[in-house]
Amino acid sequence: MVWNGVQHASGPPMVGRHAEREAIGGLLDAVRDGLSGVLVLTGEPGIGKTRLLEYAAARAAELRVVRLTAVEPETGLGFGALHRLLRPFLNRTGRLPGPQRAALDAALGLVSGPPADRYLVGLATLTLLSEAAADQPLLFLLDDAQWLDRESAEALAFTARRLHADSLGLIIAVRDGLGDNGLFDALTVHTVTGLPEPEAEVLLSSVPRRVDADVAGRIVAGTGGNPLALLELADALTAEQLSGIAPLPDPLPVSRLLEGHFLRLVRALPPETGTLLLLLAAAPSDDTGLIWRAAGRLGLSARAVQPAVAAGILGRDTPTAFRHPLIRSTVHAGAEPGERRRVHAALAAACDPVRDADRRAWHRAEASEGVDEGVADDLEAASERARSRGGYSQQALFLSRAADFTGDPDKRAERLLDAAQAHLMSGDASAAGTALDLAGADIRGPVMRSRELRMRATAQMFQIAVADVPAMLMDAVTRLGAQDPRLTWELLCEALHAALVAHDCTRGTSLTEVAAAVVAVRHDPDSAGRGRDLLMEGLARRVAEGYEHGAPVLRTALDGLRGGGGIGDANSPFAVMLLMACDDLWDVQAARELTGRLAAAERDAGALYALSITLLVEARYELLDGRFTEAEVRYAEFDDIVTATGFPGGGDINRLHLFALTGREAELRAAVRRTAEMRSIGLGLHQLMAQHALASFELGQGHYRQAMKHARAVFEEDPPTCGNLVLPLLIEAGVRTGDRAGAAGALSRLEERAPLAGTPWALGTLALGRALTADGEDAEKFYEESVELLGQGPLALEQARSRLLFGEWLRRRKRRSDARKQLRAAYESFDAFGAVPYAERARIELLATGEKARRRTEETRFDLTPRERQVASMAASGLTNGEIATRLFVTASTVEFHLNKVFRKLGITSRKQIPRAIGEPGLVTED
Repeated sequence: MVWNGVQHASGPPMVGRHAEREAIGGLLDAVRDGLSGVLVLTGEPGIGKTRLLEYAAARAAELRVVRLTAVEPETGLGFGALHRLLRPFLNRTGRLPGPQRAALDAALGLVSGPPADRYLVGLATLTLLSEAAADQPLLFLLDDAQWLDRESAEALAFTARRLHADSLGLIIAVRDGLGDNGLFDALTVHTVTGLPEPEAEVLLSSVPRRVDADVAGRIVAGTGGNPLALLELADALTAEQLSGIAPLPDPLPVSRLLEGHFLRLVRALPPETGTLLLLLAAAPSDDTGLIWRAAGRLGLSARAVQPAVAAGILGRDTPTAFRHPLIRSTVHAGAEPGERRRVHAALAAACDPVRDADRRAWHRAEASEGVDEGVADDLEAASERARSRGGYSQQALFLSRAADFTGDPDKRAERLLDAAQAHLMSGDASAAGTALDLAGADIRGPVMRSRELRMRATAQMFQIAVADVPAMLMDAVTRLGAQDPRLTWELLCEALHAALVAHDCTRGTSLTEVAAAVVAVRHDPDSAGRGRDLLMEGLARRVAEGYEHGAPVLRTALDGLRGGGGIGDANSPFAVMLLMACDDLWDVQAARELTGRLAAAERDAGALYALSITLLVEARYELLDGRFTEAEVRYAEFDDIVTATGFPGGGDINRLHLFALTGREAELRAAVRRTAEMRSIGLGLHQLMAQHALASFELGQGHYRQAMKHARAVFEEDPPTCGNLVLPLLIEAGVRTGDRAGAAGALSRLEERAPLAGTPWALGTLALGRALTADGEDAEKFYEESVELLGQGPLALEQARSRLLFGEWLRRRKRRSDARKQLRAAYESFDAFGAVPYAERARIELLATGEKARRRTEETRFDLTPRERQVASMAASGLTNGEIATRLFVTASTVEFHLNKVFRKLGITSRKQIPRAIGEPGLVTED
């Protein structure tokens, strides 16, 4: 039910709850001050959560209060609760940015269109409510959140996590034990417990019946201080029990006693009142038109509510609302099955078959039993409407229910497979596995079996358990045969993706076998997917046939993508494959351009999972250009998305190279240990990337033998993502340790591959490798060539490293003046980047030339938090507050809040001053 305005609390006054009142008061103060606050109250039924919501409403007289009570029978109606909550504000949707408005309109069924992305729906909800709160501060009170449909819960959780400075408060009450799929775990959660004994006894003293002091103590102990249990038991127990003459039940079965007490109250009412209560329990309380149409079909009159109001079951001010949510669930669960079906049949008949077709289909299902193809067809049609709105959890639920009424085994299996796919789209891999298990023996034929295997593999990937995925997908390819060439290609590409990530940790097949299978398939890609398909083919040839066969295909693929070829589905995390291809070709320009396009497309589509992966790739290339602060901004946004969405794969494991370059040894080694632990689930590539990071760290420290060990491990495995990048590290470590054979092997591979790649990065790296292994004038010529080539791209870190090695070489040849020039440039670069180990190495070398290196003082721009730095950088580029908010999935008022802090920290007063203050060029727009 949705209420606007304050609903006054009924019943006895609140006792105790000082910590909860303080938390609520702090939240309300924040909202009044223009900030935001979120509080989740969790606890058992009757513990006082609803009463605390009433307390918050009573203390928020100057705020606009909107209250929503979720209802169990509507749990399966996707976006249903969100629609009810937003109904008072839908006249404002015209102010939303286009993609947000389209997503929200589609989700709520207001227009037809492509399926709405759930995170764009969340962002639209955030923007809409923030706009409304700008007119009058808002307080949302959400009761019984465990009954929210998943889509609404996701949108509200997303909104809650993004609130910052929006004059908007949200208090959520959720029952223990029924769960919310962890959606609210990242919010401020307060567990409401029973009242302490003194306060519980004060509450008991407020009831009209006399309770013996000893009995009161036993009731308090037996109920754990549960306020509802205290009050209802004081009403339900006999006078003899309350006075201590008759014994109390031992132990006090609180939940059963409460439910039994409520059922006895209901069953003591006239039959038509009992039927009306069941109707109210099965329908949303705010749809009074539906309720009274269904009541008419059941022959019930409005007068039937009066006995329930008199008995305290329904509220006096809102006679279609139960006094306590537990009474509603007790009424629905305690009804006779036949009576429940009769009520749902009346509700189905009362629903408009066009405007309310989904609710009608659901109530028809609740009113039916056994095989009923008509009901199943209605549910399947409803599932399609849910899919068109982006309500994938609702789609899955409708399809699962349709399968319950389906007699034909093949059709039942198809519906369960479709349900599993919908669960995967919603991010619920566990529910997808359950649907696949239910399909079980009904799955027949190679196409259906291939679909099943693909979905099981996808569920594994979602949980970042990669080891078995390639073999599962190869099995699907074998079963499919020649029946569907396009599907075969998609399965093989997915298998290759998983195998590249697993590397040597696959089970049941190998990376080489998968790559060979991809190469063996004759595939004619369509124009839209040509670049992506060629890139996958190139990676396959690189693994199966060698670098000389893969590199030309990868070059064609990257050129096609850069020439305007479609990046593809924004929801697919393609950035990992791009990283492998660009690293393998030493093509930083293609990497930055294509990942930038990917990130923009993913932001526009609200594809947060794909965007999170792209951000990690962008961070890698920021590091290569010495932009460590910008890399940390990307990492911070990745962490923010992981927190907001619940995606797996977060944590410091993604910052391996940042830790290595900045000399944060303890954090680096902890992250490396985690990569070793993750081999068990198939993440073999992560361990090789960790070895690469360790090699870089040890070289910075001058620990060449350790660096050699780590670099050789990567060299021997030769993964596309860092197999080439480790070559100059191995050459340097080999030369410094006297392992000439190791250095020569790495140089030989570099000489074979760099000319095929042909980029300045590749050729500059080759020149550096030759310089390290050459003598005399040849070495100097190669060092100069390396510095010049690496300066042609955004590779400031690589160029600084080349200058360091050049300067060290010059110093060893007693050319101190020439050495100072290179070492000073290297030191200043490393020091500005924050590459502490390399800066220290360059400083020591400079000292050896007779020059003292001055340590630079930290600039004020490094006092900015990652989010402040990100906002400042976007403002410097000319984006308005609204545009920044859309890109960062926050509100314009939150952007303004961060910009105000940026101005204070940098000592500036205008957006026009931001570029200079943060050391970036930019085109600023006053907002």
